[in-house]
Formats: sequence, C-alpha cells, structure tokens
Amino acid sequence: MSSLQINRVLQIQDDPYALLSQEWLVTNGLGGYASGTISGAVTRRYHGFLTASLPAPLGRIVMLNHLSEQVIRSDGMRIDLTAEEFSGRRLHMPGSQYLKEFRLEMGLPIWRYDMDGVILEKRVLMPYGQNTAHITYELIEGDLLQLELRPSIHFRPQEATVDREFAKDYTLFVKDDLFEIHGGDPYPPVRLCICGEHAIFIMDRRKHSDIHFRVEEARGYPHTGHHWSPGAFALTMVKGKPSTLIASTESLEVIRSKLPQEAKEVEIRRRQVLLQSASPVLQNGMGAELVLAADQFIITPAGRPDESVSAKASGSDARTIIAGYHWFTDWGRDTMISLEGLTLATGRQQEAGYILRTFANHVRDGLIPNMFPEHDKTGVYHTADATLWFFHALHRYVSATQDRETLRAILPKLIDIVEHHLRGTQFNIGIDPADGLLKQGAEGYQLTWMDAKVNGWVVTPRRGKAVELNALWYNAVRLLATWIRQEDGEHATAWLQEIAEQAYDSFNTRFWYAKGGYLYDVVDGESGDDTACRPNQLLAISLDHEVLHKDKWQPVFETAKRELLTPYGLRSLSKDHPDYKLAYVGDLMARDAAYHQGTVWGWLIGLYIDAWLKVEPDAGSQAHQLLLDFNLHLNEAGIGTISEVFDAESPYTPGGCIAQAWSVGEVLRCLAKTASPPTLIQ
Repeated sequence: MSSLQINRVLQIQDDPYALLSQEWLVTNGLGGYASGTISGAVTRRYHGFLTASLPAPLGRIVMLNHLSEQVIRSDGMRIDLTAEEFSGRRLHMPGSQYLKEFRLEMGLPIWRYDMDGVILEKRVLMPYGQNTAHITYELIEGDLLQLELRPSIHFRPQEATVDREFAKDYTLFVKDDLFEIHGGDPYPPVRLCICGEHAIFIMDRRKHSDIHFRVEEARGYPHTGHHWSPGAFALTMVKGKPSTLIASTESLEVIRSKLPQEAKEVEIRRRQVLLQSASPVLQNGMGAELVLAADQFIITPAGRPDESVSAKASGSDARTIIAGYHWFTDWGRDTMISLEGLTLATGRQQEAGYILRTFANHVRDGLIPNMFPEHDKTGVYHTADATLWFFHALHRYVSATQDRETLRAILPKLIDIVEHHLRGTQFNIGIDPADGLLKQGAEGYQLTWMDAKVNGWVVTPRRGKAVELNALWYNAVRLLATWIRQEDGEHATAWLQEIAEQAYDSFNTRFWYAKGGYLYDVVDGESGDDTACRPNQLLAISLDHEVLHKDKWQPVFETAKRELLTPYGLRSLSKDHPDYKLAYVGDLMARDAAYHQGTVWGWLIGLYIDAWLKVEPDAGSQAHQLLLDFNLHLNEAGIGTISEVFDAESPYTPGGCIAQAWSVGEVLRCLAKTASPPTLIQ
C-alpha cells in the first residue's frame, strides 16, 4: 500500500473572526456530511457534525447540530474550545487563542490546541457509506486532561430555517453505554456513544433558544435558532489513548462493526487508493488535494434506494454527483460538465459509467433531468442544455474507456433525444426548421445554466436561440453521427449530416456580432438579438466539434480574455454592461440579481482553457500556471476545495456553495490536460 500523504496546514490568523469564514467539510459517499466553521460556531443552517442522507421523502436531515467542548484544567479553570454565538451578537470564542493549527490530512480535518503546553488534537471522520460521524480527541502532550462534551440537536431537514419549531419534545433513552435521542416521527433516532476509557454521562437537559446564525442573517434568512441538549459526556483524557464520540443513525451492529482507529485506517487506505488511481500528474500538490475533494461529490443516491436495487439487478450500480455542498442535490447539467474531471481524470472510469447509465435510465421526452429534488424519488426536467451536455460527457467517457457496450445500450436513447428536439419537446425546446437552430423558452422557466429566478423575476431572460445551446446541439449531432457511422456505416448518417450542416451555416450567419467582434448571446430573443458579452460564446470554440468558423476564433477568444478573465474563472458578464454587478452579496434578491451578471464562476475556467488551446496550441504551460492561482483559494471558504462563485472584482471573495462539483471537476480536468507533458485521461 502506498504511503501517499497529502496535507494542508492552515496558518491561524491573529484575527479570530477569520475562523468564522473558514469552513471544513467531510462527506460519507451517500450525500450526507459533517461541516462547520474552524472556530466551532454554527453560522449556517447546514452546519453540524451529522447531516444524515435518508431515503425519500426525508432526504438530508440535520441530526447532531453542535458540540460544545470544554477543557477543565487541574486548577479547576474551564476553557471553552468551541465558539458560540447568541442573539444580540454575543460571540463567545475564547478557544481561538489556544487553537494553534488547523490542517487537513488526506482531506480530513484536524484541530490542534495548545493550552500552556497541554496539547489536544481533534479530528472528524465519517465512515464511508454510513450516516455516522466520529469526533476523536487525543491528548498529545500532558499527563491528564478533563474534557466535557455537550451535544446539541435540532432535528430538521437541512434546508429548513433555523427558527423551525421542534417537532416534539426530545426523549433520551439509555441502554448500557448507548444513548438514543428520539425526536418523533418521521425522524429516526440519533445514537450517541463514547469509545474510549474514563467516560461518564452527566444528565443535564438544556434548551438554547437564542443561537445566532450569522451567515443566515447575511443571506436574508431567519437567523435565530434553537438547540436541545440531553447533557454532557465527561472524559478523562490520558496521553496516547484517544476517545471518540460517535453519532449515528445506523444500527448498533453497524456502529460497532469497526472501532474508531480501524475506521480511520480503512478510510485513509481508501483515500490512498483514490490518489493512486488518479492521473499521475494529480497525485501530488494541489491536484492531489482536489482528487480528494472530488470524492466528496460522487455518491450512491441514498435518497433513491430503489434506483440502486434496479441498477444492481442489471449488473451495474447507481451513482450520481452532488452539484455542491451544502444545499444542492444532483443536477443533470452539473453532473455532465463535471463528470470528466471528477471521474475520468481521477481514474474512476467504472463510476463514470454508472453515472451515465443512471441518468440514461431517466431520459423522458428527449430530456435528462435538470435535478432531483431533495425529498422526491423522481427528477424534474426543466433544462435545455443538460441533455446536450450528456452527449459531451458520454463522448469523453467512451474515448477514455472504449466502453462500446455502454454506448450501444444508450444509443437508441440518443437517437430519440435528437428526434424529440427536431419535432419539439417540453418547455418549447426544439429546432426551428427555418434555420436549424435550437430555440427554447417557456413562461415561468429559465432553462439555460444562467437560471436565476426569484419571486417570478427571471434575472437573465434568454428565451430564444442561445449561443451555447446551439454550440452544444451541433456538437451532439456530430457526435451522434460518428457513433451511428461506427455501428451502422456511413449510409445511416445522411440525415444527421444535413442537420449539422444547416445548423453550422445558420450559426455562423446569425451569431456573429460584427460591431463588437464577438458572438451574440441570444438571437431571436424576446427583445431581439442580445449583444451582452458573456462567456457562453466560448463553447462555440471549446467543444470537440466547433460550430464557429475558425477565422472567428481569435477575436472571440481575445474578447473573452479581455472582458471576462479573472484568476478564479470567468465573469458571467462584461464590466461595461449596464446590468453588471461587481459583488455577490446580500439577501436572495440581491444575490440572484448578481448571480449571472458579472459574478465569476470557477467552472468556466475549463471552457476558457479549452478555447485557449484551440487558438494557441502551445499555451499549455501558461494555462497550467493560470490554474495554480486556485491554490490560494484552497485556504478560504471551504478549506481544500473550490467554491461555486466569486465576486467579479478583486479580492474575488468566494460565495455560494463552499464546495462545487463543476468548479473542482473542471480545474482537475484542465490540470491534467495542461501538465507537461500533457496527460491523456485513460
């Protein structure tokens, strides 16, 4: 077994408030997770040591919300290690002066506290495939230490606001060394136990009703919540003998199937195998950290157990990709864009096949699902581009694996998809027979990736013929023609050749905005042709089958470079547009107003680099250097991963999800692609 060790050590800043904005994340391969601030204060509704992923209609449920940690010194002095904040902004965080180091070891978080030479470490781990969390404490230096741990709970769906009332009074059941907290139907109990020596439980029920969630306040949501605690565990810590608090919704047999030390060793070995399987250029440094970050998104959909049963019956397995933590589920578009980087670059080809077959099983009316709601087993289909990205992802998968069997199995559905688009399908998605271009648009829906909508207001109305949709359509038709030719011969593709040629000619006639030297964002829109300079136009160059004539590549790329490029991706709109917003802040209305109106998206760095290397094939080393700028970002927001979005201007403050699948996937893919020498994804 390899001894690969990937560490990130965070320098603790003098400003303790910085610890409130730096967050950690541990996942369990099911969509469940543990997450919080480095300080220990809960600032989001999503924070807690155990958010369990349960079958629909439950979805992801916050089960263990907070853990207060107090050290009792030999002189009787109590030291609070965990920050807490109450209404009235009473922020209590004395433990920050003792926190000397926070680090990720193989992607797993570790806190190191030094209390006048008495050194205590804490680590958090979730056994893979379980709704279980291990919070382990170890005395590194010092003879004895008293530690008091007070768990607090508020059972609720993860997206529920923090002011939600308790479903009913909580009940504590004690059997031997196992403590079960019941919150009533429909929630399962959370089971707590201590694995270690010298531990007792002190019954001391408390309810806190004035907990302040500062990020919820900043985002315009209810921000005063409540927790309930059954009491506290009192531990006597002895040097070299760790103690672990286990929190779980699993059965007692599962909880006790592995001791914490064994579970840690199993998880570290699993992560080492992930690194060994990845492209060689991704086995060290930032690339290796992102390989481990990628693992957080690839899950078995625990909310849809029937799907796993059906997949296993056909000799496959169900897999999907969580679009982002904390609040996203699996989205079709995000899955297909991030699939190559998250799975193929990381050596997880088998899981890539599972993911593609999972989504193929959900094709309806020529569309793959836009997303799967948190509490439902069925997908919703309001998307015009996810299905076309499916062709792209399948092409990259087949090129890497030569898995013709999967291609042949899916091929009839691909033909059906194209036929549905030709005659028109849901949401007015279809081909205009007059010019062969793809149009879309339905009242009340925003169907492209620029999909912000709030209180009925569609922020970026793009009904009509969007530039990236037509680039994706042309690419999909060309790919399908190639696959059919390989299976059935040239004679079977004449109809597709005609479709592609008409789309190509019309695209180059209709989308070139000569005055600006770039491409219209939408033609035949509700207000005519849209001249907004956006990154979508780069897909006309970056895809495998480029729909834009080659003599236009250079000006389009140079415009995007000049107007949109930042160290962390591309702006979603150029600065000179009247709707440009420089910061992604405020309540939901303000944030959605800025979401695609200047805000930088990390995933867009991928299509920028693809277009760059089409225009300048020898620019690989420069592109690689550009990607390394993300290394600085791995110390902020979600430590060791990449955020969803960034402000449009310096200092490019991160926002949105602290960990986003397509941000991580596209940076990983491009790191491998631009390595010297370039690495083929096998």
